[in-house]
Order: sequence, then C-alpha cells, then structure tokens
Amino acid sequence: MKYFFVLTFCIFFICSCQKESDSDYQKTAQNPEFLHRSVKQLTDVIVHDIFSPPVASRIYAHAAIAAYEALLPNFFEYKTLVGQVNGLKKMAKPEANQEYCYPLASIKAFLSVGKTLTFSEDKMDTFTEKILKEYQNLGIPKEVYDRSLAFGDSVAKSVMARAAKDGYKETRGQKYTLVPKNGMWIPTPPAYMDAIEPYWSKILPFALDSAAQYAPIKPFEYNTDKNSDFYKEIIEVYESSKKTTEEQIEIAKFWDCNPFVMHTTGHISYATKKITPGGHWINIVGTACKKINANFMKSAETYALVSMALADGFISCWDEKYRSQKVRPETLINKLLDPEWKPLLQTPPFPEYTSGHSVISNAAAVTLTQVLGDNFAYSDSTEIEYGLPARNFKSFSHAAEEAAQSRFYGGIHYQSGITNGSLQGVKVGKHLIEKIKTK
Repeated sequence: MKYFFVLTFCIFFICSCQKESDSDYQKTAQNPEFLHRSVKQLTDVIVHDIFSPPVASRIYAHAAIAAYEALLPNFFEYKTLVGQVNGLKKMAKPEANQEYCYPLASIKAFLSVGKTLTFSEDKMDTFTEKILKEYQNLGIPKEVYDRSLAFGDSVAKSVMARAAKDGYKETRGQKYTLVPKNGMWIPTPPAYMDAIEPYWSKILPFALDSAAQYAPIKPFEYNTDKNSDFYKEIIEVYESSKKTTEEQIEIAKFWDCNPFVMHTTGHISYATKKITPGGHWINIVGTACKKINANFMKSAETYALVSMALADGFISCWDEKYRSQKVRPETLINKLLDPEWKPLLQTPPFPEYTSGHSVISNAAAVTLTQVLGDNFAYSDSTEIEYGLPARNFKSFSHAAEEAAQSRFYGGIHYQSGITNGSLQGVKVGKHLIEKIKTK
C-alpha cells in the first residue's frame, strides 16, 4: 500500500510538471513583440506598395481590428467591437472547451487581413512563414497550433466581410473633374498628379455617424484684395518661407510623410518612398506601448483604437477637401507673387483645406491620451530609417501640434487649414473614444 501511494504521487508529480511545461508556450506566446513586428512588416509593405495615406489608414484599421478580436476570447474584461464599429456585424467564435493559443490566432488574423488588402503577397507570405515558425518552435501542440491558425483565419474573414461592404470598391476608377474656377485646386508641380481619392468621403467610417459629422467652418472665400483674409493667408505663407529657421525646417522634414515624392533632374524623373502620416502615428503606438511594457492585449487595443481614429480622420478630412476644393499656396504664390517660388516640401496631390496632418494627428493624439495617459513623454525614432534624427515630445498632443504646424513650415498649407483641421481632428478623436468601448 505504501509503495502504491508513492507511485501514485510520482505519477501525479510527473504529470503536473509535464502540464506546466506544456503551458510555458502560452506565456511566451504573449510576448507583444510578435505583434509589434507584424505591424512593422505591414508598414514596410504599405510603403513598398505606395498606398496613399487614406488607403493605408483603411488597411491598418481592418488589420488591427482583426488582431484585437482574435485575442479577445482570452481576455474576458475586454469587449468585442461587433455592434460598435459601423458595419462590423458578426465575428467568428472559437470552439467551446477547446484549447487555443490566442496570440498566435491574433497574429494570423492580422497578417491575413494585411495580405488581402495589400499587393505584395510574397513579402507578406515570407514574413508570415517566418513568424509562424517561431510560434511552432515554442512547443505548441500541433492540434492547438492548427486550431489557432484556423480561428485566426476565421476572424480575418469576418473582418474582411466588413471591408467588402465599406464602399471602397465602388470608389475605384471614378474620374475626378477639375473645377475651372479661381480659388479651386489644380494639380501642382513637379508631377502634376491627378487628385488622390476624391471620393473617399463615401467610405464607411468606423465610428463616425457620417463623413460630414464634424465638418469644419468654411474656408475664406477667394479674394485677391490685399486686405482680404484670403490674400493675407497667401502672403503669410510666402513671407514666412523666407525666414524659416533650421528648427522649423527639421520639423517640416520630420513630419513630411509623403509616400511618393517626385524628383526631377533635367530630363530624368524618379520617386522616393516614405511612410504615410498614419503609418508614422502607428509607429508611435508601438513606441509608446514598448515604453510602458504594455502586454499583448493592451498593445492590440491601442493599435485598434488609434488606427480607427486615423481612418475616420482621413474620411472626415477628405470629405471637406473635396467639398471646398481650396487651392494650394504654391499655385497662388506662383501666379500672384513669385513664379519661381517653391515650397520647402512637395505639395501633395489633393486640395488644401483642411490639413490632413492636422486632422489625423490630433485624432490619434486624443485617442492615445485616453488609452495611455496624458503627459506621456517619448522619443520618436520613426524617421531614422529615412535619414532623419529622432525627436522628443512631452505628450501626444505636443507631437500633434508639431505635426500640424509642420505643414505651414513646409509651405504647403495656410494657417487656417491647420487650425481648423486640428479642431476637426480633436472632435473625431473624442467621438471615437466616447462611442467605442473596449472595456
């Protein structure tokens, strides 16, 4: 009998140790670096594929929602976005009483959506294969591994069902007709590119009730009288460009975030690629989460909320851009003041009012402040890979203010487009955090 109890105890001890060892992979799988690396991969592909800022924001938002929803069953204190996000009506569910590695499912869902919404499938496949191999090496039981991947793909399909009905396909290929009227936008040098996403206001917002919900006040009317507000704005941009400081130049270049800059030398033209404005803020999310050692779920939550704020910011901003269709400073300065003048930054191919950087930066800053707190000091190293030094900020709102003002320093926006765009962005951000509840 004595030997029986000893044997029973030994068997129990061995099984307990084995069970604890098997569960070690669950702890390692929760490393948020898996998510941060996946987000960076998506950013790299977006840069490579040269997606416009509005389109990039749509990609980030859907992928981030998928990552969040696939992780949700393991965190009961968090709420689903179904029924909160416009158009997100159903979500795949895991099988009852089955074991899953939810971080693995989250990464699979994120990368599956990212691959579907981008062009460079080979780059996404190569990265996915690599990171899934790392998960396999954690010792995840095969049935759990396969089940988790299947769940991640199911979540991706649920999210893509929303994307398929958000109006994106309907806006493809529609031609934009220029308005031949003084004060209205026309293409600018050096490439004189066609208008980017003129029908983006028709895209289904994530939290906004409509694209025009927070439409700003109307811009100043076209008036070349030297005492008019309109003319004074032109003079302000022109005169300020003559006395731009080194610090202002650095700020303008740091926040340029033009995904497709054209360069012309004689008869030779070429382009350089850079991160989008939304991509810059997505990188800030990663930087902030790493600073506070945010866990996988907190990181996924932050990416999801900020990406939706960015996406709604672009929808709101683009709605106003193509309603007012305000002419860019470069066009009027060349016409009225100095035909040889060029802005510090290359003028992007869409109307001026309001400033996209101002709208989306403030929407993101409001959201980040709500999720991670105010007076969040950090160093932003986003632009290092593009040859620019890091910049330090006292808070997210500090960064948003600088991002907005950078457009004036760059000579591509009037001050009213920046001021009113910032107010517009704050409203978009506040609306999102009031409507979308993750807990």
